[in-house]
Amino acid sequence: MPSRPCLRRSLFRNLRRGKSPQPDKTAAAPQTPVATLHSSTQLVIVDVVVTDKNHKPVHGLKESDFALTEENLPQSIKHFEEHSALTPAEATRFSAFPKLPPGLFTNYSPEPLNGAVDILLFDALNTPLKDQMFVRQQLLAFLKSAQPGVRIAIFGLTSHLTILQGFTSDPETLKKIASMKFKTSPLLQDSTGGNGIQNSMSDDMEDMGLPADQVANVRQFEAEAQSFQTQLRVEYTLDAMNQLARYLSSIPGRKNLIWFSASFPISILPDTTGTLKDPFAVAADAGDEFRDTVNLLARSQVAVYPIDARGLFSSEVYSAATSRNYVRNPARMQQDLDKFSTDTNSEHSTMSEMAEATGGHAFFNTNGLAQAVAAAIDEGSNFYTLSYTPSNQTRNGEFRKIKVQLARQGFTLAYRHGYYADDPSQSAPMLKNSPKQSSVIDAAVATSATTAQQNLRVAMMRGSPTPSEILMKVGVFPLTSPTQTEDKPADGNILSEKVQGPFRRYSVTYAINPGDITFLREADGKIHADFDLVVFVFNPDGVLVNRRISSLHISSPLEDIKKNVAHGIQYNQEVSAPSKGEYFFRIAVHDTHRDRFGAVEVAASEVNNLSLPSIPSPDSASSPTDPK
Repeated sequence: MPSRPCLRRSLFRNLRRGKSPQPDKTAAAPQTPVATLHSSTQLVIVDVVVTDKNHKPVHGLKESDFALTEENLPQSIKHFEEHSALTPAEATRFSAFPKLPPGLFTNYSPEPLNGAVDILLFDALNTPLKDQMFVRQQLLAFLKSAQPGVRIAIFGLTSHLTILQGFTSDPETLKKIASMKFKTSPLLQDSTGGNGIQNSMSDDMEDMGLPADQVANVRQFEAEAQSFQTQLRVEYTLDAMNQLARYLSSIPGRKNLIWFSASFPISILPDTTGTLKDPFAVAADAGDEFRDTVNLLARSQVAVYPIDARGLFSSEVYSAATSRNYVRNPARMQQDLDKFSTDTNSEHSTMSEMAEATGGHAFFNTNGLAQAVAAAIDEGSNFYTLSYTPSNQTRNGEFRKIKVQLARQGFTLAYRHGYYADDPSQSAPMLKNSPKQSSVIDAAVATSATTAQQNLRVAMMRGSPTPSEILMKVGVFPLTSPTQTEDKPADGNILSEKVQGPFRRYSVTYAINPGDITFLREADGKIHADFDLVVFVFNPDGVLVNRRISSLHISSPLEDIKKNVAHGIQYNQEVSAPSKGEYFFRIAVHDTHRDRFGAVEVAASEVNNLSLPSIPSPDSASSPTDPK
């Protein structure tokens, strides 16, 4: 009997040829409901990266090689698994998959899951434009030589978090995103970079010989204004990290967050230059908020790999463009040197602390950003997963320290070093800026914590990995030209609040592998199946703007079922999206009997210029179905 992966590949080939296997003749008997007892126990998951003295991943370790303690008490490892990245030969073999014609998409992927996914975060909020351009050059260099099969998603950070590209292993798609235009930060003192240290207004006033009190007052005002901008950057960044952690928490397994940033101090110390009237007025500390964010990232199995986007750099006091600033006041040079040293140490300390607490690795003082990305992905793809049930079952919200040791010597271990023993019956605190996407999706599928609704929420998250429990092929084509817009959406579409036209209408045609759908023989002797066809429309920020859900029921004799699904289960829907701007279609099928999903994600820009082929009539199926 062929293995499941081989069987699924043959099924997909049949779908591509317009064929489909017949459903099993023996249908499952109806299930009699039974009483279920629910209980819960706390399970702590720790991903451990083990590297040798050359920073290369170490393979082949056994469970017996690891010793794990919580608060110095030995813990029994319940589950142990090693994860390894694909070899180049394996990656090439699994990534060899022919491209579909324009307008056709599938969730079939020949590549196996390696246990981790990678996320790139472009931090334009904390990075000057010059350094953003350097990151782009280095990332393009990485993508030219990147190993096939690596799944990467790309996010951007300005004053808020934005999904730029959902998870994909297509290098050409990633190159297009990496070549995008960058934005200047509204909160950086030098948002473009490369201009050296510029005289401030108070510096110019001092050089002009104005009264010392006036100079001191202006200098104090400038310092407090800059401190406020830095505090805003910290708040926006931590909010975005919280949102990203909550978003990624629904994706199972390890997530490697590669964060390109130039400056992010969580602690703003009192001024030590002696030039301010009130040095403590500029002091601020977001340490508590930072620790909460780091703990949330670790709990969501997100390992952070910060990379200093500035590369290898030194103080600009030594540049020719800056030296003229110190001719009249040489003491100012030492003041600027002291500030550079303090700021850089604080920024790198933040990077190192976040990486260490989440099991990642920080990269700074290097111009090889492409090599840093490759090292982060390689390190984060080769790890060991250890899970245990704490001997202390008290859930009082206290922080529990975790320590992992190896029986062998000479290796370096990276893992999260603790967690908060939160009570699961208590709801998690809301963010200052709650993620728009999560709140809107919650409203769409209700906020009940049932397993089915939670699974639907995960399957329909914008940009998340597409589930492939049900293989499907989808055709997406515009029904109207760019100039033929409509004031109202298509029938059955449910717009979110404050979404207005004009709209453009699209055809969504499904071809679903019937072998992945549950068919049951009921008491009436007929074969039954129940599944939902769901389309969510998102804007680039991941905010849900429209949705269409069709609940279908198949009820026919076995011979009719075999005849009607011979070419797959086919169905057509019409969905509308605002005519201006970019939008994304998250298209899914949900088998309600087994709670299994298949999904694809399509950008409207990928199909906007296509012509409509011959398709079935709107909202019709090729198999006997009864919409509920």
